[in-house]
Amino acid sequence: MWQTSTRLLQLLAMLQARRDWSGQDLASRLAVSTRTIRTDVERLRELGYPVDATPGVGGGYRLGQGTTMPPLLLDDEEVVAVAIGLRTSTGSGVTGIEEASLRALVKLEQLMPSRLRHRIDAMRAATVSIPGTGPTVDSEVLGAIAGTIRASERLRFSYVDHDGNQTVRTAEPERLVAWGRRWYLLAWDVDRNDWRIFRVDRITPKTPSGPRFKPRTLTDDEASRYVQRSAGTATWRYRARIRIHAPVDQVRTQLPLAVSVSPDGPDRCIIQVGSDTPHQLALYIGLLDADFDILDPPDLAEAVIRLAERYQRAAKGLGK
Repeated sequence: MWQTSTRLLQLLAMLQARRDWSGQDLASRLAVSTRTIRTDVERLRELGYPVDATPGVGGGYRLGQGTTMPPLLLDDEEVVAVAIGLRTSTGSGVTGIEEASLRALVKLEQLMPSRLRHRIDAMRAATVSIPGTGPTVDSEVLGAIAGTIRASERLRFSYVDHDGNQTVRTAEPERLVAWGRRWYLLAWDVDRNDWRIFRVDRITPKTPSGPRFKPRTLTDDEASRYVQRSAGTATWRYRARIRIHAPVDQVRTQLPLAVSVSPDGPDRCIIQVGSDTPHQLALYIGLLDADFDILDPPDLAEAVIRLAERYQRAAKGLGK
């Protein structure tokens, strides 16, 4: 019986790892007959796992999609990871999942062996959580947006911008991007004919959704980088162009992704950076520990001069 249970776990893992398997391949991997594979597949079906079978010489097996949740078969590390995820889900910035997460965690802990329950209890006792602040996103809104992305359907929604102005937008949704506690929608704005990012906590979807569209080829990495750049620069009230006397690769490692860095010869580069005030930007540029030239605007030079004079007075006072 123990060998049969172990083999069922191995068979399930193989079906999850690859889309299609022939009966002969499964039998060879598990060192059993094809008849035994057919019997084990029936046992998996009885447990609630929908295994599709195609008869004939070229037939095989595939793990399908079921209508109910079958028993979960998790190893120790997977159980701990799920428990931690459920316990910390309230810090994700998503509302409407707290009660469901707690119910799932209670059910999971009831099924845990004592060795795992002790690990989870020790982590709970040793951990202090700081309540998150900032905007939250409704799980139903996330689900509605994700549905339009999957169906490649235009999304119509009301949007409240940074200044509190409300507009109705039509966009072709591309990705949902989670950054800390904030969720962003990256989409192609139909009216502006360009990429835009939208804070999901400011979105109110409208139904029905719009017509289908052909998705653009954008990788996950490209989507995340675009959101980081756009969200990072959107709050800048003051912008400047500065030449840094250091190689571009060196400067890029010291600056956030939102800052544009372009080469200006082998040992110099030009950055386009921003902040709330010229004074803050003057302080920030000084942290790069490299010579620089201010290209634009002139009032940044005045802020640098005032800062330099303050530092000189502080240094002269040290010798008194």
